[in-house]
Amino acid sequence: MTHHSTKSGPPAALNRKLTAALAAACATPLALGSFALPASADHTAVPQAVALVGSLQSEIGCPGDWQPDCAASRLRPVEGSATLYRATFDIPAGTYGMKVALNNSWDENYGAGGAAGGGDLVLNAPGGPVTFTYDHASHTLSDDVPEALGAEAGAHWLSADTIAWQAPAAEGTTYRLYSAPDGGLAVADGQVTGGSYTALEKTAGALEAGLAARYPHLAGFASLRMAEGDAARAGELLKGQLLVAAVGADGKVTAATGVQVPGILDTLYRGAAERELGLAWKGNRPELSLWAPTARSVTVHTYASGSGGGPVSSRPMEPSRDGVWSVSGDKDWKGAYYLYEVEVFVPETGKVERNLVTDPYSVGLSANSERSLFVDVEDRSLAPDGWKKLQKPALNKPEDLSLYELHVRDFSITDSSVPETHRGTYKAFADPDSDGMRRIRELTAAGMNAVHLLPVNDIGTIEEQRSEQLEPGCDLAALPADSEEQQACIAETAARDGFNWGYDPLHYTTPEGSYATSPDGTARITEFREMVAGLNAAGARVIQDVVYNHTSSAGQSGSNNLDRIVPGYYHRLNAATGSLETSTCCANTATENTMMGKLMIDSLVTLAKTYKLDGFRFDLMGHHSKQNMLDVRAALDELTLAKDGVDGKNITLYGEGWNFGEVANNARFVQATQENMAGTGIGTFNDRLRDAVRGGGPFDPDPRVQGFASGLFTDPNSSPANGTPEQQKATLLLAQDLIKVGLTGNLKDYSFVDRTGATVKGSDVPYNGAPAGYTSDPQEAVTYVEAHDNETLFDALALKLPQDTPMAERTRMQTLALSTTAFSQGISFWHAGGESLRSKSLDRNSYDSGDWFNILDHTDGTNGFGRGLPPKADNEDKYQYLRPLLADPALKPAPAAIAEARGRAAELLQIRKSTPLFHLGDAGLVQQKVSFPAAGPDQAPGVVVMHINDSVGPDVDKDLSGLVVVFNAADEAVTQAVAGTTGTAYSLHPVQASGIDPVVRTATHNPATGSFTVPARTVAVFQAG
Repeated sequence: MTHHSTKSGPPAALNRKLTAALAAACATPLALGSFALPASADHTAVPQAVALVGSLQSEIGCPGDWQPDCAASRLRPVEGSATLYRATFDIPAGTYGMKVALNNSWDENYGAGGAAGGGDLVLNAPGGPVTFTYDHASHTLSDDVPEALGAEAGAHWLSADTIAWQAPAAEGTTYRLYSAPDGGLAVADGQVTGGSYTALEKTAGALEAGLAARYPHLAGFASLRMAEGDAARAGELLKGQLLVAAVGADGKVTAATGVQVPGILDTLYRGAAERELGLAWKGNRPELSLWAPTARSVTVHTYASGSGGGPVSSRPMEPSRDGVWSVSGDKDWKGAYYLYEVEVFVPETGKVERNLVTDPYSVGLSANSERSLFVDVEDRSLAPDGWKKLQKPALNKPEDLSLYELHVRDFSITDSSVPETHRGTYKAFADPDSDGMRRIRELTAAGMNAVHLLPVNDIGTIEEQRSEQLEPGCDLAALPADSEEQQACIAETAARDGFNWGYDPLHYTTPEGSYATSPDGTARITEFREMVAGLNAAGARVIQDVVYNHTSSAGQSGSNNLDRIVPGYYHRLNAATGSLETSTCCANTATENTMMGKLMIDSLVTLAKTYKLDGFRFDLMGHHSKQNMLDVRAALDELTLAKDGVDGKNITLYGEGWNFGEVANNARFVQATQENMAGTGIGTFNDRLRDAVRGGGPFDPDPRVQGFASGLFTDPNSSPANGTPEQQKATLLLAQDLIKVGLTGNLKDYSFVDRTGATVKGSDVPYNGAPAGYTSDPQEAVTYVEAHDNETLFDALALKLPQDTPMAERTRMQTLALSTTAFSQGISFWHAGGESLRSKSLDRNSYDSGDWFNILDHTDGTNGFGRGLPPKADNEDKYQYLRPLLADPALKPAPAAIAEARGRAAELLQIRKSTPLFHLGDAGLVQQKVSFPAAGPDQAPGVVVMHINDSVGPDVDKDLSGLVVVFNAADEAVTQAVAGTTGTAYSLHPVQASGIDPVVRTATHNPATGSFTVPARTVAVFQAG
């Protein structure tokens, strides 16, 4: 993660580097029914180097943050100790994420609790020298910053009269809630000083049933009750320092802890959930509303410009009983900027702070998010021509979707047909004559009908002023294909360049400024709308990737606003210690808390209405509750064309349903995970088919583990990780079952004959300890074989196919792999460039690898392979596998090969689009019409046959009686008999019969025997009239 003077914080990068289909963004191997970080390398006896890594490195002399090879942040051996390493650094005041990395790489790193590959530690630096000590015996990192009393918070104030705590239970112990309006509580000689206390009574048994059901992770905690009169003072007490203490029979404190307050805030201020927050316009006058129930005062300061200069005016805001502070502004505030000054007690510092913050509900910002903007997004001057009557590409049902995942900057930053000032911006989508937009229209003409944009909300890790962005200072193109020099040169500027995937949210409801021609003022609003209109006009619906599961920073960090407005509320905290949970990669948000859930829903509704978006993809959706997602669905369903300019019921929702972290296995709530979302109509990514097709998983130590489309058993490589031939065959037949279930849309109740000859349901097929089938409706499966996370499909095949596989065969396997998503009953998902053999030079996590490794060439001049060894941070442990491949010129496709692959991919889309039989849209119809004739232990390895019979049940396609699809991944032709097709004339699909591939044109059907013959490494589609 990068650090800038105005935009900083802990990284979505650190675990984004570990994210793959995060898993594919943070596993056990990415099932990924559950998720854990990949194991670090084996314990090093004596480290060559010990580095302090984190969001503080750029403050102590490193070129950027999260750099394990930076010498400036190294700890030195402590004389006389065999295991201790120590150093002192001058750290500016703020909140930072950190851990230790050994031997100049991420291979061996330790985080919270000394865990290998563990979560980030959090440093609350007061400003000044801090000494860090690493103990290699325990792998723990410590610092000498004294913790404010109560900063560790293990007690939970849940309702007006109830506090939950794992309280000491010695006989004679009593309990007290201490409070101090201005802080200053201390413990000396067994007594708490500096405040007053309220008596608490421990009730018999654990937490009462109602609270235990709402907070299941606290169910075993003791319940401490306060008297009714004391409970009535809750609002007053919450504005100061709080401490719960256990007092022994001798009157001395035996234990004390701070208090977590989200529960009581939700209880006392539940009315705020119905309030309109942020900026609203009453005629031509702005009104501001901010939820800050623990604040003592809130003032709004207005500014004439987005940076520099003092406030033009300062106006106190008025509080209400629901914790909302409001103010009515003046007409001349329009176009000005503003900040809130919040006077609030902050537990982590132990004192009252005056925090100057942006508006969490901002809809406009100045450059680098320094100030919020007074802007009326309904102002007609901000709408492009035709915006009000914008026509949307039609969508009858979610299963009709074919999605194209795209990064805004990738799309045009190297496109010479785009004016230079528009490259890498929203404006590039408004130029219909550019190479990029011609590619989009080519895809939509074939059948792609939606573009999924990687995060485009305000991002906390990109310098928004182009004049301040840095570019690599090397002649990258002149360096060898297998050189380390490219990545080293790019690393020098990565912290200050213009590239990042963007999973580092700062403001959820404002477009990112670095993608606008000017980050100040309203350009980002108008140009975002121009992008949506341009894509819609080209035939593509627009889906936004959203990241509500974490923020880019927390605590008193200068860029953070949520924690500095209501300390301790918006983020998910450890139940026992109150420390920040960081399992997502960064500062986990707590959308189970009412007002964080409200922020998420309000933001989505605003985005949908303001930018006429057609869908949302949720990063790490399993870190939200199922109820969150149902509430989102209900809120969007209320939007209508007549009232809001958007049809909310036609907005598509899907996300990453991975199960990991502190919320895993429904620990705190029923999660929005793959299995839990069955029946909701909300989609989740299907890692089952992905891994079966590609082979292995995202975190394999040896990346050469093969799968169905990469030669497993049928064309083995030399890797021992694939096992014996017998093991390979068994793995391949299981992969074929996983693919069959995936082709149905991962239906859990779909019945078919498996590899053993038994009749099973989709949920009976195993996938890393989880069921392969988990959906109730095909729309709930997003079927893919590549995405922004992990290696591209081309790169995965480069690693897994035998190195001497000819390029012509590699392109055939690329097409075959893509066909499994094209011909699935679920939502079809494609990664930008997958149609044209896109490579990232074998980079498995290009989130911060710059434009060089993320190149997307719309002219087919290059696919991006052989541009040097990818960045060390995520790839160095695989260099032994990558180097010989990158040095092999035979693995770099020529433009003709790229064009051929692109043409075949377009044919897959055309075939999917040609008939509704590939997107039946109903589980019952899939069971009735879809079958897999090649089954049982004697089925051909490397071959999957799918029969879609439209002669049974309702007539879905009036032009066809059925389809037979043969996926032949083997290295030789196959003849497969399909029951029920004898006597019926099947012909090769007209798209393939007249297409660019002469090999598939040799595929035949013999109606006398009902057999289909398909050449090697080919997918063939046959149809019967």
